[in-house]
Amino acid sequence: MQVFTRRRMLQVFGAAGMTMVVPMQFQGSARAAVRSAQANGLNPLTIPKYESSLVIPPAMPFTTRGAVEYYEIAVRQFSQQILPAGLPATTVWSYGSVNYPATFNYPAFTIEAAYRRPVRVRWINGLMDASGNYLPHLLPVDPTLHWANPGGGTAGRDSRPVFEEPPGSYGGPVPLVTHVHGAHTAAHNDGFAEAWYLPNATNIPAGYATKGTFYDYFAAKSPIGASWRPGDAVFDYPNDQAPATLWYHDHTLGMTRSNVYAGPAGFYLLRRGPGDLPTGVMPGPAPQLGDPAGTKYYEIPLAIQDRSFTEDGSLSYPGSREFFDQFAGPYVPDSDVPPIWNPEFFANTIVVNGKTWPTLEVEPRRYRFRLLNGCNSRFLILALSSDPVARPVTPALQFWQIGTEGGFLPAPVQQRQLLMAPAERVDAIVDFTGLAPGTELYLVNLGPDEPFGELTDPPEPVADPQTTGQVMKLVVVPLASRDTSMPPGRLRLPAFKPLGAASTTRSVSLNEEASSVPGFDGPIAAMLGTMGTDGEPVALGWDDAITENPNTGAIEIWELHNFTEDAHPIHIHEVQFQLVDRRPFGGPARGPDPGESGFKDTVIAYPGEITRVKALFDIPGLFVWHCHIVEHEDNEMMRPYFVGPMPADLP
Repeated sequence: MQVFTRRRMLQVFGAAGMTMVVPMQFQGSARAAVRSAQANGLNPLTIPKYESSLVIPPAMPFTTRGAVEYYEIAVRQFSQQILPAGLPATTVWSYGSVNYPATFNYPAFTIEAAYRRPVRVRWINGLMDASGNYLPHLLPVDPTLHWANPGGGTAGRDSRPVFEEPPGSYGGPVPLVTHVHGAHTAAHNDGFAEAWYLPNATNIPAGYATKGTFYDYFAAKSPIGASWRPGDAVFDYPNDQAPATLWYHDHTLGMTRSNVYAGPAGFYLLRRGPGDLPTGVMPGPAPQLGDPAGTKYYEIPLAIQDRSFTEDGSLSYPGSREFFDQFAGPYVPDSDVPPIWNPEFFANTIVVNGKTWPTLEVEPRRYRFRLLNGCNSRFLILALSSDPVARPVTPALQFWQIGTEGGFLPAPVQQRQLLMAPAERVDAIVDFTGLAPGTELYLVNLGPDEPFGELTDPPEPVADPQTTGQVMKLVVVPLASRDTSMPPGRLRLPAFKPLGAASTTRSVSLNEEASSVPGFDGPIAAMLGTMGTDGEPVALGWDDAITENPNTGAIEIWELHNFTEDAHPIHIHEVQFQLVDRRPFGGPARGPDPGESGFKDTVIAYPGEITRVKALFDIPGLFVWHCHIVEHEDNEMMRPYFVGPMPADLP
């Protein structure tokens, strides 16, 4: 792989407002100095580890069940004990069923879906207080980006506002729109970034836009659009794809990083279908509706995220660009540098299923783990170790990877570590058979506390072994019942059906825009684009004309040319694609890694390389593709694309 000289990075171990630049690779006392210099931040070294039990998200209850499973799911604000008992609770946002108030939880309960059994969800923006007044954001929101901008009114929504002086953080009502990540559904159900809507609050300021540019457009396209109401939208999911680990989260233009960091996300597990069952018994069960108290689960979803906290337990996120690289201004409008947006953010504490550094009791048997990297910017490299801090790691157990975002792999793959970019999922079996009760193992993270560029063996640099290098603890307890599942190496996974020949190859580019401030070349945006006829990238913004317009039913290869210093997780909505190969600029191609050999919806595009993916575009309409480092997505690294003939009535 071509190696780039990387820009200086601030290692963000503290709370919003701290500013300190340190070398990219540092150890021991330097790390401790960064942590101890926090301003109003909770030092992660003071948070006790492995005192909380892992929470296994239950199944989300539906509102009605017939030919269509119908859910009414809102986002609300509430308090939850994320830190261990004895430390303050944390105010978060998340989803829950409006018919079952006890279901509001971070992360959200799991939507259990079945093949070809449609699901319909009324997604409700419930960010209001008990009096019906809107709730402001929990976190800083940069109003100088190209974003939803409700305060701009109908004419100025979904725009980059013009300011006469540097603004503060946005404090108005919060827009939301939910995207089921990986779902194969029509455009009006996809959660388009400009189809957001405000809560149906009583005190929306006069002149504010209450819905995004595309809300009415998609309501008119939806056969059930007439049922949409102020403060909500109703989306359908046909579930006509292979069984897979999907997830749902907010996707509002220019605010995804802030909204998702506040909490709203959950698993959407699609199960089974003709020809989609492995030969052999898989570990289970997973949580289902109606499970009696005390049911033991051997299929467990794990949402891994990084978060920082303040001393009072609040979520902490940078409130100034100065946090990233010490640039203290001038900011917009006196320069081209956004005042609040940070190009990446790496928090100092690991949270799994809504608990910091939890513990899971496991029996000496096989478990199936549905793993999600739900971090904003952090790449994870997961391994199982008998020592939580020793580096390099000697794996104590292997993972048997059986699936990716799009479903099962062609065959199980034994992995000693799992590389996961933000939004990637891994379906894996771990065999604890034969381990003595009392044995302690640790899920550790070897990914860096900084932007990820390449995978080395052993990984270098690695996360702080005392904090972000630890994920969760597993303690072996006596076997409660006989394990009837098949050893993972003997499983025969469903037949893999690759896509046919591509009719079109498109060359697109991944780019970064540097500031024009004299003496400062820090990034002010990350961008997508195309390739010019001269072989140079053509960077494009969110509002530039659509350049990717596949025919309905076409199979295409997209070549992702990465001209930046970072690896980027690229997500294409509506499709599950095959990774064809990667090649350094001017170098030979190499095929997918074994764990990438199935269908995917998110792929790592390495710096200085061309990553090629092949997809079938079988649903007409307007969708997006973007980087899933959400700080990048929110500042221009997202582009619309249209499948089929583009209509004249696009807003």
